Amino acid sequence: MDKQFLDEQSLKEQTAHIIANNILYYEQLPQYDLFLSQVVDFLNAHFPEVGYTQNIVQNYIKNEVISAPQNGKKRGYTKQHLIQLALVSYMRPLLTADEIKMVFALAFNEINNPEDDLLSWEIAYKFFSDTQKDSLNNPFSAHILEEKKLKEILKSADLQDKNAERIYVFLVVMTLIAQAAATKKLVQHLVKDYQV
Repeated sequence: MDKQFLDEQSLKEQTAHIIANNILYYEQLPQYDLFLSQVVDFLNAHFPEVGYTQNIVQNYIKNEVISAPQNGKKRGYTKQHLIQLALVSYMRPLLTADEIKMVFALAFNEINNPEDDLLSWEIAYKFFSDTQKDSLNNPFSAHILEEKKLKEILKSADLQDKNAERIYVFLVVMTLIAQAAATKKLVQHLVKDYQV
């Protein structure tokens, strides 16, 4: 075996590589609206293991897992759609489409009615990618939930008790999914790097 034994420093290097190359951050999402074919190309560039097709995206829309594109616009796919599909990409290995709908409904109620959202997709996605990054920076931490971060989001959303509880559950679920996705990436990276 030519490789040096996996130590703390090499693990930090591995996680830094994953953080830099495998987490899709909000700031990396296109600022302009996209055609469906551009959405598929973008997703496949960032989630090649999923193998997105136009039919897959359209089925998520038809089954109301994600919101429908803007009324009649050819470039009807917004940053919000990309966020939804990126989250689906992380969630799908763990949850069924119906379970994903239930998770989204905690924070976004009716998927095609943005007026009833309890939280913005931007806040949800930034929380998710930050949690992934934190999980990779501390892969062996027993600390599961960032209680302080959760409470800050709840406070800024200014929600009633019932809705605050729903958002709290949503954020806990998203934390667990982010941690699972980060752990999976780290395991894949380590196994690939140390294959015989």
